[in-house]
Amino acid sequence: MRNRLLPSGFLLVVLSLAAGCGGDGRTPVVVYSPHGRDLLVLLEKTYEAAHPEIDVRWLDMGSQEVYDRLRSERANPQADIWFGGPDTIFARGAADGLLAACEPSWAGALPDSARGPGQRYHGVYRTLPVLVYNESLLAADEAPADWEELLDSRFRGRLLIRDPIASGVLRTFFGMVLARAVAETGSPDAGFDWLLRLDAQTKEYVANPALLHEKLRRGEGALTIWELTDTLLERQRGAPFGFRFATSGTPVIDDAIGLVAGAPHREAAVAFLEWAGSEEALTLAAEQAFRIPARTDLPPERLPEWARDALAAMRPAVYDEALAAREIAGWMARWDRSVRGRGEAAGR
Repeated sequence: MRNRLLPSGFLLVVLSLAAGCGGDGRTPVVVYSPHGRDLLVLLEKTYEAAHPEIDVRWLDMGSQEVYDRLRSERANPQADIWFGGPDTIFARGAADGLLAACEPSWAGALPDSARGPGQRYHGVYRTLPVLVYNESLLAADEAPADWEELLDSRFRGRLLIRDPIASGVLRTFFGMVLARAVAETGSPDAGFDWLLRLDAQTKEYVANPALLHEKLRRGEGALTIWELTDTLLERQRGAPFGFRFATSGTPVIDDAIGLVAGAPHREAAVAFLEWAGSEEALTLAAEQAFRIPARTDLPPERLPEWARDALAAMRPAVYDEALAAREIAGWMARWDRSVRGRGEAAGR
């Protein structure tokens, strides 16, 4: 099943028909993931080559969309694996009973922050949000060096942002902004004011990553906030994208995987989850899909040069991640209600 980008209603019919086994007798492993075609096709082909009895099937969508879909399917699960998204949204999924306990053999090689309670999810990659700009429109010394510079008047109306309601990357960034405001003032209000000023700079909230890349490539906007992996993949395809790590810190995302509660193909799904965090799979993803492993036991020489350089250049942001995880759902509802599209009218 190569092209998984199917209309959602049609996809549910397909998955329901395939719940027992594939038409060719193979056992399906159904994966919901925001990771994108590059990584998903790579892992699908590699895993199926080693396990010809398995048919890896995936649906590519934002991490918030995965969470919402799993909630809607809770009474009749269609997916086996949730693969990708910030640990904060996985924590919500675990609390809602959407994930089952499953401890892979490599769990002990993860930092504490990348291990979910009750073994319901585990970090596989580290995702790094960066400042991305179109090199045809901005020289390197003109691009912002920090998040605060996005509010500079010269970027008014030139900023494209992935819709944060659907994006785990942007929700993590917004969560950092708001958690820092709480730490400094005891309230998120100053953070919401900052986001209102950011809204005034924003030309468009873009529906999905592919469209974000296309619009930035065409020069419909000059810069964005997005993650390093996709940016490097687009550069590899010839996109004129430059990037910078924010000087005030990068909100490092523990990008996780979990077994869906009530997974229709549990045994096959557990085996795939075990492989996804193996040294073989992590090295493959780093070398061919620009992924940084979450495991800390891999020898540095196993990582490609780009990954070693990124880890050396990146400064992790300091903020209350637990607070952000607890409050982000309410914060995003408030942002959608009182910030989205209101920055310019508010005179920011």
